[in-house]
Amino acid sequence: MKLIILDRDGVINQDRDDYVKSADECIPIEGSIDALVRLNKAGFTVVIATNQAGLARGKFELEDLEAMHAKITKLVEEKGGEIGAIFYCPHHPDENCKCRKPKPGMLDAIEAEFNTSVESSYFIGDSLRDLQAAIQKACKPILVLTGNGVRTQAQLAVPGLQTDAPLMEPEQVQVFENLAAAATFVIANEPQQ
Repeated sequence: MKLIILDRDGVINQDRDDYVKSADECIPIEGSIDALVRLNKAGFTVVIATNQAGLARGKFELEDLEAMHAKITKLVEEKGGEIGAIFYCPHHPDENCKCRKPKPGMLDAIEAEFNTSVESSYFIGDSLRDLQAAIQKACKPILVLTGNGVRTQAQLAVPGLQTDAPLMEPEQVQVFENLAAAATFVIANEPQQ
């Protein structure tokens, strides 16, 4: 099984400072749905792993989150692709849960769900905590410059700006303009099954 793990907000859909709170606000980034379909058709099981503290903060309800995920899933399916699974952390950052990235709990859950290791799988994100979760589980981190990506790239470039362990070397991270470009790289660099 070839897994690829992606963050949601800022990678697949546009992020918002006030949280993506509804399916209407869950607006795909140009090219992202096609990228998910291409990855799936290239043999990857596409899995989303997303922090959703807006639930704990009362910004939206579980039904709203499910509607957002149903929208993304439907858009991918309409183009002939499939989302393997969507994992989310519903907790407030202060709850100190095991699943909120940069902690690896969602990746542990993905391993349990698919009875496989995530080691050496690509993990595409736009924030430092995505990359840190990837590094902890020996995934191959990819940063996209959509969402918080530009700010994250700056954090990687300046020693001492990285927060939360583990620290990483900038050269450990592949950087692409967006998910479409990252998908092209991943497909070209993974052996086909």
